[in-house]
Amino acid sequence: MNSMLMALLGGVLIGLAVIGYLYINGRIAGISGLIAQLLQPRSLFKSSALWFLLGLLITPFIYQFFIQPEILLQSSPIALIIAGVLVGFGTRLGSGCTSGHGICGISRLSIRSIVATMIFMFAGIVTVYIARHLFGAML
Repeated sequence: MNSMLMALLGGVLIGLAVIGYLYINGRIAGISGLIAQLLQPRSLFKSSALWFLLGLLITPFIYQFFIQPEILLQSSPIALIIAGVLVGFGTRLGSGCTSGHGICGISRLSIRSIVATMIFMFAGIVTVYIARHLFGAML
């Protein structure tokens, strides 16, 4: 299957999962919000957030049985850790993440989410430019 069709299929599946989660649970499927729910559980195994996140974690392992993706990590472990911490900080600062704002918020025409998505996309573009073109040899 070509990569464009795979991307389209992936987007459709993400959209269906987000719509399903919203209509079944009445909550937005933003990953940072789901993780926050797990950190303050009423009953861990009854939490829909747990099962949604487990699905996100398990699906790539199922996927690899059908299609062998080529994954290349070109950054150092330190750079990946720093990036993860910065993404976590940005998620808290922006009151949400790419899934909450970019997928759920934009689809609901939320101005706040549209602005947040434009800001973190711009920040990502600038970060990649700086990391690859200005500090490329160090990372």
